[in-house]
This record gives sequence, structure tokens and C-alpha cells, in this order.
Amino acid sequence: MTVKFNNSPTPWKTDLWYTSPWNFSEEARKGFDFSKKIQFHDVSLRDGEQQSGLIFTKDQKVALAEKLAEVGIHRIEAGMPAVSDQDEGAIKEIVRRNLGPEIFAFARCMKDDVKRALDCGVKSIVMEVPTSDHLLKYAYRWEVQKAIDVSIESTLYARDNGMYVSFFTIDGTRTGIDEYLDLIELIAENGHMDELTVVDTMGGLMPQAVPFLIKKVKERISDKPIGIHFHDDFGLGAANTLAGLAAGADIAHTTISGIGERAGNAPYEDVALSLLTMYGVDTGLKYNKFYPLSQYLQSISGLKVRQNRGIVGENVSDIESGIVAGWFKNANDEAPLELSPYLYSLTGHPDAKVTIGKMSGIPTVDIYLDKLGLDVKDADVKLEIVNAIKAKAFEKSALLTEQEFEEIARNIIDKA
Repeated sequence: MTVKFNNSPTPWKTDLWYTSPWNFSEEARKGFDFSKKIQFHDVSLRDGEQQSGLIFTKDQKVALAEKLAEVGIHRIEAGMPAVSDQDEGAIKEIVRRNLGPEIFAFARCMKDDVKRALDCGVKSIVMEVPTSDHLLKYAYRWEVQKAIDVSIESTLYARDNGMYVSFFTIDGTRTGIDEYLDLIELIAENGHMDELTVVDTMGGLMPQAVPFLIKKVKERISDKPIGIHFHDDFGLGAANTLAGLAAGADIAHTTISGIGERAGNAPYEDVALSLLTMYGVDTGLKYNKFYPLSQYLQSISGLKVRQNRGIVGENVSDIESGIVAGWFKNANDEAPLELSPYLYSLTGHPDAKVTIGKMSGIPTVDIYLDKLGLDVKDADVKLEIVNAIKAKAFEKSALLTEQEFEEIARNIIDKA
């Protein structure tokens, strides 16, 4: 799908979000070169499952693929056939269901891996090879020439069997700059790639370096789409992915809620919603399915996403602070975007709510008294309720329930 660019006078402010006009200043957007056909390439079923202890059954993989298709993800990396018979079976079933997204298998640069991918019925393949001399030396016990030789042989074999090849360069960002550029050019000329995927395997790339990286890669590989696969070891997976897309990369490798090897991959939710609300780029995903998909992932895997994690955290819309509860009381009905940068309904998340705890204040008491239909005018009574709430919160080291609030409030009101 061709992306849509928001050309309204105030792209930072709509009925659904309110970010910052600074994002759309000429200085901030200098050098932006977004592709008109940005695609999300989901790797949850392969790299996502490399998160230690995370296991998907065949049926779960198929179900996740169906839900990714419902979200509108453009490409799904369905797994690596060489891992297990179950993985191979899942890939075959996902292909059979013809869900809509382009389905890729993942393979090492080995002819046998390509054969197994072909047996699964996929027409597209991600082919990995290590590119840094140090990883080759210490992790693989290979010479650089071996990586070159197997890449040329296997990518040509995949091409000759009619496959679309994404050449995936493991540890590419820790490879010497000139060595990396020479290697990808060599494979493009002597082997085969329909697209190049630049890989920050160890998450050691900073956002300011990404545009330079994309620029240099495009100088060498000027006629092919560029994919970016950035890990989150320093919490920069999404930021780096956004920087790469702004610099002209075409394909973003992401996972559901950032699952993946070590610290995980760039979360698709963060990348897509940031593109929409802060960059003015609509990739066509169904944003209101983001939170439900994350909840589904957690329900089948036992994985727990941080409660206040952006976009998909269960409690991200909760308000405990008495001051902010005052904002909620005054603005929520008339101007809810004074409380958050986007409406939670945009991502399918429950609306904002005020919780009861140590940080509560008079506005919290007003909100819950109103819910109970209790009319209290005396400010001293309200303050006494606030203090009792705080004491109870310290006692239990947790939020209070509405029932606990009611018990406290009625006891104090009855004695007043």
C-alpha cells in the first residue's frame, strides 16, 4: 500500500491525537526522505520467539499470523523451517491460508535451508549471513571468504528457484564501514538480492548514525529496497527504525510489543503510531487492533508487558496523581487530549481512568463521591477522606478498590 502523508495545516493536532508542532518544523524535518511504500515486516514468529523461554505452538503461530493480517501488517516472517518440524508445519499452514500479507521463511545462507523453505511453499525468503570479521572469527569460526562464498552460492540458488531474496546481514552495524559496504556490493553483483536488510544485531547503533548508514548503503545498492532490523538493547529500537524510515528505508522489521532476542526488537506499535502522530505518515495499519493484539500475545504466551509501557501497557491510561485527576475532572469530557498525546481508543485501549492511592487528592475524592451519589460540601471532610486514603495505601502498599474508598468515605461522612 502507498502511505498517506498528512498535509493538513496542523498535522500534530487532530481529533485523535495532539503531539507537538516542533515535529513539523522545517528544521526538524530537514533531510526526511520517506519511502512512498513503507512496509512492516513482522518477525514475531521467528526473532520474537528467540526471546528466551518464549514458545509458540503451531496453532498459536497460525493464530498470530491471522491477527497480524487483521492489523494490516504487510509481510510476515513465519519462521525458520530448519528449527523444527512444528515450525515447518506452521509455515506451510500460514502459506496455505493465504492471509494477505507476503509470507517469508527465514534461512541461513545454505542451499539445504533454501530447499526446506521451498518445500514450505513460500515465494519469499530472508537469508542471513554474518558480516563482521569478529563475529565470524569468534562465533562461527569462519573466514570472511567463507561467508562470501556461501552467500553467493545460496542466494543464486534461491533466485534460480524463483524466490524473492532479502539478504540479511547479521551484525552489519558492527562491521567496519568500508568492509560492510564492499561486502554488500560484492554479493549484489556476484550473488543475488532483491532487497538488502541492514541489521543492528546488538542494538548498538544510535539514531543520529542511522541516516548516514542508510545514505552510504543506498550509494552502493541504489536500485533495491532497503530493510532495517534494529534491536532494542539500549531502548532505541523504535527510534532507530523511525530514523531509518525517515532516511528512506522501505521496510521496517518489527515485533508485537517488542518481543525478541535479548532485549527484543523494535515494537511495531511504537513505530507505526509515532509515524502517524509525529511524522504525519499513515502506513494503513488498523491502529485500533494494537492493544487487543498485544493482550492476545500475552494471553497465549504467559509474557507480561510492563504495566505502564507506552501504547500497550495495561495501566498506561491510569491516573493516580491528585493534580492530574483534577485535569481529568475538568477536561476529560470536553478536551480529553489535554490528558494524553492520543485518544486511547485509537489503539483499542480502555479509556483513561482515575485510580485511588497514595498520590490521590481532593479531585479524586470528588470523582468517586460523585460516582457514589454522595454530596459532600465540607472541604475538611474531603481532606480527611484524602488522608485516610493515603494511610490505607501505605498500609497495603497498593491502590485502593472502589469498595475500600466507599467504606472510608461513608465512615468519615457518618461521623462528621
